[in-house]
Amino acid sequence: MTELRKRPRQKRSEAMVEAILEAAARIIDEEGLDRLNTNATAAKAGCSVGSLYQYFPSKDAILAELIRRDHLALLEQLTLAARESAGATLEQAVYGLVGVGVERQLARPVLARALDFAEARLVMDQEAEATLRAIEAVAIGLLGVHLPHLSRKALQLAAADVSALAKGMIDAAGRRGEASVAALTARVTHAALGYLTPLRVTYAGGARKPGAIVAPRGSGRGSGR
Repeated sequence: MTELRKRPRQKRSEAMVEAILEAAARIIDEEGLDRLNTNATAAKAGCSVGSLYQYFPSKDAILAELIRRDHLALLEQLTLAARESAGATLEQAVYGLVGVGVERQLARPVLARALDFAEARLVMDQEAEATLRAIEAVAIGLLGVHLPHLSRKALQLAAADVSALAKGMIDAAGRRGEASVAALTARVTHAALGYLTPLRVTYAGGARKPGAIVAPRGSGRGSGR
């Protein structure tokens, strides 16, 4: 991703960078991503465009920093939720992780969707890729505790599928203006467990390979590892 020209080193410069980022987030929230530009951001942040350019060479650099911080905050919260789920059931553990995603997305749904859109367009740097891998690793690790018979590849697939399922439901709820974190968390958890529960089958006598993905009876479809 496009990086900051430099990182702030003093409290005053840190405060200005924070003001710039919050101003950009507010513009996106209130007016939409298309209205975001460096001039508008500087004006809302109460600084000169020249001061903004000391740290952000472009609008994309502002977006990249918002995305970077969002990823790091998400990783921290997911890691904490996973740690707190030690000894919990799969249902409780999934509820905890889902709750993190729901709460973050519904807090500022317009901004969240805009950052997702921008992320798909921006080129990821090594730091951003490493953070995303760490986020994925949290989900894989949690599933591995409760589905120890699955292969690493199967766990990766399950984590990716559940993440996509949750993201789709949460985004749709945000667009509808839903505000109840608890209600949405319960629904998304229910859907995620609908996917995960069949994977908890204990395989006896070698009839099925551990980690195999088996289609429902009558579907005419099925696949293994």
